[in-house]
Amino acid sequence: MLRFRTSGAPDIMVYAAKLLFINHLRNIASPSSSSANLRPPAASSSTRSMSTSFDPSLHHLFQQKHSLRSKVRTALKNMDPILTSQQDDAIQRVVLDAPWFKKSSSICAYISCDALREVDTSRIVSNILSNNETEDQGHVQMKKRLYLPRVEDKNSNMKMLKVSSYDDLVLSSMNILEPTLVDCSGNPREDVMQATDPVDLFIVPGLAFDKFGGRLGRSGGYYDMFLKNYQELIKKKNWKQPLLVALSYSVQIIENERIPTTPYDVPVDALVSASGFMPISSVAFKYCH
Repeated sequence: MLRFRTSGAPDIMVYAAKLLFINHLRNIASPSSSSANLRPPAASSSTRSMSTSFDPSLHHLFQQKHSLRSKVRTALKNMDPILTSQQDDAIQRVVLDAPWFKKSSSICAYISCDALREVDTSRIVSNILSNNETEDQGHVQMKKRLYLPRVEDKNSNMKMLKVSSYDDLVLSSMNILEPTLVDCSGNPREDVMQATDPVDLFIVPGLAFDKFGGRLGRSGGYYDMFLKNYQELIKKKNWKQPLLVALSYSVQIIENERIPTTPYDVPVDALVSASGFMPISSVAFKYCH
C-alpha cells in the first residue's frame, strides 16, 4: 500500500508552476469564462506575485502528489511484462463486454503509449473503429463515434477530435498517435466541444487512482482542464453526464487512502482493472443493475 510521505527541501519552482496551473483552471472553470477559449491569459503581475508566495497546505499537497507519482512510476517500471500483458487483456475484455460500453454511441478514449506505461487500448479502439450496430447476448452494440485527444500546446490545452480509421492518426512530437487537424479531404475534424450530440462515455488514462474517485495524472493538467470545460458545456446544453471510466493496472490503485486532490481535479465515476468494473459514483452504480 502506498503512503504519502515526502522528504527533502521544498521545490519552489514546482510549487510556483502548480499555483499558476490552479489559477489557470480557476479562470477556465469560472462561469464568466468561455469554454471555447482554452488558451490561458499571459501571467499578470498579481499572478507572478502569487506564484512566489508560500501556502504550506498547498505546498504539502503538491509534495504528496510528487511523491506518489514517483512511487507509482517505479511500481509500473517494475511490473513483470507477462503480468502487464495479462492485465491489458483482462481490462480490455471487461470494457468490451460491458453493457455501458456496448450501449454508448459516442466515446472519448485515448491511444495508449508504451513509454508512459498506460493500460493498452488497442483492442478497444479497433473495436470502435470497425464497429457496426449488432446485438450480442441481449445487449445492442451501438455504432459508435470515436474522439481521440490531440495536445495543442504546453499550457494544458487539449482537443478531442473525431476519427474514423487509423489513417486519421499521426505521430506527435512526443511519439504518441494523435488525430490530424483535417481529414483526407482537407476538412477540419469534428471537435467534440462543437458536436451536436453529447458524449456517453469517457475512457481516460492516469497514473494513480483511489477507490473514492480520485485520479492522479502525470502533472500536465490536460485531462482535468478538458473535463472541466466539457462539464461546463453539458451544463449549458442540459445534456446527461457521461460515464467517466479510468483504466488501471493493479499497482496504480491506492488501497484504503485518498489521493491528495484540489477542487480542480476531476474525479472518475468508475475504475476498470483486471479484477473487473469498480463503480464509485452513483452514476456508475446504476450500471451494476
